[in-house]
Amino acid sequence: MDPIITVRDLTKTYRSKREGLVNALDPVSFTVEEGEFVCLVGPSGCGKSTLLKILAGIVARTSGDFGIRHQGHGATDCHIGLVFQSPVLLPWRTVLHNTLLPSEVLGLDRAAAEKRGRKLLATVGLKGFENSYPSELSGGMQQRCAITRALLHDPPILLMDEPFGALDAMTRDSMNVELLRIWAESGKTVFLITHSISEAVFLADRVLVMSPRPGRILDEIRPNLPRPRDFDSMTTREFSEAVRRIRNKLGMDERSKSHGS
Repeated sequence: MDPIITVRDLTKTYRSKREGLVNALDPVSFTVEEGEFVCLVGPSGCGKSTLLKILAGIVARTSGDFGIRHQGHGATDCHIGLVFQSPVLLPWRTVLHNTLLPSEVLGLDRAAAEKRGRKLLATVGLKGFENSYPSELSGGMQQRCAITRALLHDPPILLMDEPFGALDAMTRDSMNVELLRIWAESGKTVFLITHSISEAVFLADRVLVMSPRPGRILDEIRPNLPRPRDFDSMTTREFSEAVRRIRNKLGMDERSKSHGS
């Protein structure tokens, strides 16, 4: 069967008032198989978010092509769920009504959507908070609500852009474990952007390593970590080895040595 996401020689160039013509993405090519959890890791400003927004249909590509199985280009129908670093919850809507927003946009059956929404909220530990407002939730709880909203219409693919980047370290670790549980139970395909090497290694079947701008894929790392994974996975030799390989590919160890000399 063909990959569920295929990217071929994708580039992006834009014009900046300060920098003029900016080459954000060099030709980028990769595939994602159905049911895979793939992370894209790279330094800030390397084009990671731009790439994800192109896949989501939010930003136009300059050249190259991409395909998402069963649809054309981007999230123009219900095949993709999007989760960003900010939960982007509507403050005047309750947790349940924020979760149900895709059902209104896509014209889904209200009763069936509400039943699924309540089940998803219970799955992510928000049972009992259905009638709460975003201002009454912690950052981690808000992001859980954002995930339920992305899952409401049961998309086969989740695109996630630094979904836990704004959270404190302890909450972020807990949310990563929660995300792995949801992924394992749902069978979704997940493509997640992060600048955290340890997060990428902990979550992914494959880690795509992106260069500084203009972004291009430097390497593909497959962490040799069995599933299911938990916090103890981060203490293993295999975890440390995968982190080291990515740091080397990004030249981080060399830079730290030069700064220390």
